[in-house]
Amino acid sequence: MQSTTEQTRPARRQKAQAVLEVLGKTRISPRLLRLTLGGEGYSALNRNEHTDAYVKLLVADPSSGLQPPYDMDALRESSPELMPARRTYTVRRWDDENQRLDLDVVLHGDGEDNGVAARWADEAQPGDPIAMMGAGGGYTPQPGTRRHLLIGDHAALPAIAAALESMDPAATGLALIHLDHDADRLQLEHPEGVELRWVIGAREQLVDAVSALDLSDHEGLQVFCHVERGITKTLRRLLVKEAGIPRAQLSISAYWALGRIEDQFQAEKREPIGAIDE
Repeated sequence: MQSTTEQTRPARRQKAQAVLEVLGKTRISPRLLRLTLGGEGYSALNRNEHTDAYVKLLVADPSSGLQPPYDMDALRESSPELMPARRTYTVRRWDDENQRLDLDVVLHGDGEDNGVAARWADEAQPGDPIAMMGAGGGYTPQPGTRRHLLIGDHAALPAIAAALESMDPAATGLALIHLDHDADRLQLEHPEGVELRWVIGAREQLVDAVSALDLSDHEGLQVFCHVERGITKTLRRLLVKEAGIPRAQLSISAYWALGRIEDQFQAEKREPIGAIDE
């Protein structure tokens, strides 16, 4: 006989999954692959207008034989080892008219050198299905903003590119983008008054570049700052504690953490090690 607790406990509500298919892919730089995904499942996504909108891909091990959509509760209960990996990607571009979207995936090597999602993206063929959830997000350049400061790395490049494209042509500011390799620079559309500055090499140079900025005037300033967790902690101290920029004017968080796969990174967000505020 079931206990009262078992009888009254509400069933876990599974998050809605959208199943799209690969329509095409293009290597837009040596280490950046653009995937175009679309199909009838597009309408199941919780579309939003944020320029940092993101989806979570559900990537199953090819050897599992699983096909999307996935019954995550059943897998968690009976075969947790087969649970698809969740990986977060910013939507580079929405195409509502054609029911498709673009995702830019950073590649770190070949085969096993890539992560789960990057390996799937590199090997994906037109027609391959992929399940995803979303979209989330929370940052959009405000039309009335006098100046913009965007700080990011390869992982944040799609969000920065989308933000630059959405800005008023009269917008002013600076975009600081770190890349490990100069060959991965992209031609980005941006307002004439927004300087595009690439920081190539050691990621700590991004801290030096921000430290050198005059941030004494906060009025009308909107900041987007999303990089590796350790660098984000340092940048938050520079922007909030030292420069005194009001928290309401910043969108700041870590997009990833050095030496962590996303499962570890997401779990650590709830622990002291994952906090970016000191």
